[in-house]
Amino acid sequence: MSEDGSAPQYRKKLIEVDIPLDAINHESSREKKLTHGHPSTLHRWWARRPLAACRAVIFASLVDDPSECTEEYPTEADQLAKREDLHKIIEDLVKWETTDPSSSSAATTLRKARFEIARSVARNNGDRLPSNHIEAEAYLSQDGTAPNIHDPFCGGGSVPYEAQRLGLNALASDQNPIAVLITKALVQLPVPFMDEPPINPDANPLGIKHPKSRGDKVVPWRGASGLADDLRYYGREIIERVRDKIGKWYPDLKLPDGRSATTTAWLWANTVACNDLLCGYQIPLVKTWVVTSNGTKWWVKPIKEADNRTYSFRVQDTDSGVPTQPTVRQKRAVCIACDKPISFDYIRDQASQGRMKQTLLAIVAHNGSARYVSAPTYQHSKAASRALAGYFPEGLLPNNALGFSVQNYGMTGWASLFTPRQLAGLTTLSREIEVIADEMIASDIDREYVKAVKTYLAFALGRVAESNNRLTRWVNSSDFVAGVFGRQTINMVWDFAEPNIFSNRTQNWMAQIDWIARVLERMPSAKPKAVVELRDASNQTQEDKCSVFVTDPPYYDNIGYADLSDFFYVWHRPLLKDHYEGQFTGIAVPKHNQMVAAPIFDDPRGHFTGMMSQALNNMRESCSDVFPSSMFYAYKQQEEQSAGRSSTGWDTMLESLVNAGFMIVGTWPMRTEHSGRLRSQNSNALATSVLLVIRPRPSDAPVASRRQFVGELENRLPVALVQLTRYNHIGPLDLEQAAIGPGMEVYSKYARVETNSGKRVAVRDALQQINQVVADYINREESELSSELDEPTQFCLSWTRVHGFDKGASGDADGLAVAKAVGINSLQEDDSLVISHRGEFRVVHHNEFSPEQRGMAVSQATTVWEGCMRMAYHFGHKDGDRVAGAADIYRLMGPANGAKVERLARILFDGFNRRKEPSNSIAYNDLVASWSDIEKEALKPIGRELGA
Repeated sequence: MSEDGSAPQYRKKLIEVDIPLDAINHESSREKKLTHGHPSTLHRWWARRPLAACRAVIFASLVDDPSECTEEYPTEADQLAKREDLHKIIEDLVKWETTDPSSSSAATTLRKARFEIARSVARNNGDRLPSNHIEAEAYLSQDGTAPNIHDPFCGGGSVPYEAQRLGLNALASDQNPIAVLITKALVQLPVPFMDEPPINPDANPLGIKHPKSRGDKVVPWRGASGLADDLRYYGREIIERVRDKIGKWYPDLKLPDGRSATTTAWLWANTVACNDLLCGYQIPLVKTWVVTSNGTKWWVKPIKEADNRTYSFRVQDTDSGVPTQPTVRQKRAVCIACDKPISFDYIRDQASQGRMKQTLLAIVAHNGSARYVSAPTYQHSKAASRALAGYFPEGLLPNNALGFSVQNYGMTGWASLFTPRQLAGLTTLSREIEVIADEMIASDIDREYVKAVKTYLAFALGRVAESNNRLTRWVNSSDFVAGVFGRQTINMVWDFAEPNIFSNRTQNWMAQIDWIARVLERMPSAKPKAVVELRDASNQTQEDKCSVFVTDPPYYDNIGYADLSDFFYVWHRPLLKDHYEGQFTGIAVPKHNQMVAAPIFDDPRGHFTGMMSQALNNMRESCSDVFPSSMFYAYKQQEEQSAGRSSTGWDTMLESLVNAGFMIVGTWPMRTEHSGRLRSQNSNALATSVLLVIRPRPSDAPVASRRQFVGELENRLPVALVQLTRYNHIGPLDLEQAAIGPGMEVYSKYARVETNSGKRVAVRDALQQINQVVADYINREESELSSELDEPTQFCLSWTRVHGFDKGASGDADGLAVAKAVGINSLQEDDSLVISHRGEFRVVHHNEFSPEQRGMAVSQATTVWEGCMRMAYHFGHKDGDRVAGAADIYRLMGPANGAKVERLARILFDGFNRRKEPSNSIAYNDLVASWSDIEKEALKPIGRELGA
């Protein structure tokens, strides 16, 4: 702010004008598929922002838009050319390959990015502009030159990690000790040991073997690769010691020919007694009887044991005699002995009384590449039951928390999530980590280095705990054990898999070590300062008064971070409490100050609003006036039926943002999730995050009347909606959310929006007005598009408004055909559009549009309806090819008709959404959300002939 509080003079930054959104979205979405070496594999964190998006946002927030640098770029053509150069840097910068520290092209891209940042910072400081990358990096390295990148909700550490990569100092904090621990492990712990050789006796101090050399050529230890090598060395030492102590409880599988195979996993099921007293069989609760579905398919066959009313199990490569249905269905269980239903309430009651047991279903083992599947054996069952744990993790599960349901099944303490053998494995690993660390200290190894190694070993223990508990899942299509956190919850699992920590297959100890070591090997070698603190964002004073905030605050009541973090806290605390002063003081993560609308608070909404408001007020006092700050937000709007207006997550956060004195100066919808993550239209799992670009609102900002606000909104928001729909291809499921940004830009620039009586127009009322403009826009789009559509498409669209894909009377179809000036006979002759039979009529469902079964070959003459159905088939049917399949159709229809298909898909989504038919609507959402990828794929040669 200027001294009088009026609007300051600043140069607009690139993020306020134009960024290459498609490239950022593509790489952010792609990043979810990346594994080896990605920081997300260091330690579990929930709703972590993609590195690509963070990298792009930080860069674009610091670099001046060329239109603000007329002394260097005097003409509009000069400015456009420079902006395109900056976009090219971002397009290269967001690629995962840029994070490879051994890549020369990655180094070049990072030097270009730091060069542009340094020149922009110098320009705004009034300093001489660096003329080359050496001067640029020297300039950025000077204390106090560049603004600090500050993330007060650091979570998984993405923002400070990427700030460091770009040569910038970072400030990071969080009130959650696990979040702070993860962030320190990313940006602090490795820094003092960069480019240092490992200390273990097996390593070559001169360097590591060259990855592309067939001989003995070595390259110097680079970055944190020496630390990674030590981690692998001590990890191997630990697992051998653990094997000596408890290996007997993890037996190999004896094969019929006398050989042995290493057990990969034991497959277990929970059991309860049938609630029919005349039956009383102990029933295994299973979701599938299939053990493996890749290669040779194996099934578990239950065998009645009448003597003790239990079941034994056989494995076989045929489904002969195997039940056709699992025992656990969608709403209940079924006894396979008497076929009587078993309610979940009964199962919960039995479990709570300690009457739920576990039974071994099958054993999967490997000898080399050969896989073996075996029925349970006495030896394996006995080994599991006799295992003894060294200690039990402290603490009880929360009674009232977001995302927890297992307490209803008798799991009340953290130790109850694990079997005796799992506890034995975890506690023995923990004890040996402690012993190794003590031995390192006794050998006069630097204590800070021991702390780093021990921390990463503790992370490996956490990874083992996540995949070695009673809530894992066996993925029979890939012989893989999926960990407890498939979602941001801890939910009941009926049948689970127990991996062998000593094997070389799924979820073994050394695999967890390797995941972490690969992250260390890809860490950037840059060493800017990073300060990471355990601090509450709502109760902190910040000495730095010119930070650039880039942050991802909690999402109202979406994720219970504190309660979920306890899963890891109970394993990390015994190992690390003496190394991180003040960070592991209690037996659990603190809950009283968590910034979520959790049910433990008397007034969840008020608690969240109060803390968020104070945090944003603190940000407002500390943020830069020269550079904008940014916030990611991805909370889905919800309708509060009693009040008839949108509320909860968005309005509480936005109310706090506006009241803290911020104005929104830019918004960017960022596709940070896969569309496949959408579980249903009512889910809060969204494909799009909205990035809000914010600046302090001047104290002399004007007051607007409600009429003035609505008029400006109705003029500006439709223009933004055209950009969101036709150019950014935001899926219709996310459109209301994405529209909040440009709508709130209008609202937040005013000090206050008032009614005629002087009453303030609240944010929730502004959101309702924004939603109304969005609804009007969708209706206009439908009206405008209808006039551009071919007659058969108009007919089918009008039919689905009334009947959906259901049958209707042929007489209704005759009347509609007359109104749409289309021959009913010609429609009925084309079975790619409609089906008429015995006085009933319906349009063909998109899942019936297999290219091999319907219609003529696709061409520019294909109706828009058929083109849309064919494309939706690829997103709605299990055999669809998604982007590749839709692109084949787009390519043959041409861009003009393709654009109509995309707009029609939006209208169809809206119609089926209103009809509350998510099974029909979601395919159209996914089609639209993937449109940019479809257009790019369509530029490639066609993959196959289409049409019957």
